[in-house]
Amino acid sequence: MFPLSNWTELDIWSYIEAEDIDLPDLYLAKEREVVERGGMLYEVNDFTPLKDGESAQVLSTRYRTVGDANLTACVESTASTLHDVVEEVAAVRLTERGATRGDDRVSEAAMEDRKKEGYF
Repeated sequence: MFPLSNWTELDIWSYIEAEDIDLPDLYLAKEREVVERGGMLYEVNDFTPLKDGESAQVLSTRYRTVGDANLTACVESTASTLHDVVEEVAAVRLTERGATRGDDRVSEAAMEDRKKEGYF
């Protein structure tokens, strides 16, 4: 039903690099204003404004996955090319879901719940 569901993050990035597929710049590292919440970095924007008592910092970050802006965090990274991303993903030991999806920290069944709700 979901043919890419068996691909790893590294499989996907290797394919994107091999095929030289254009990507939105969110997937590549650049300086962004971010705030740390619950051990995750969220870009400060209209969807995730600073809350009282929070302070922002500018870091080189990229997104490993893209979803709801108020639930999807970025990661500190200097990977600014597809090749850099492939090398970075090959070295990390935390999946993009565990590193960047705030709602996945709410429930171990969050992905299955989204499937039931028709998210996929």
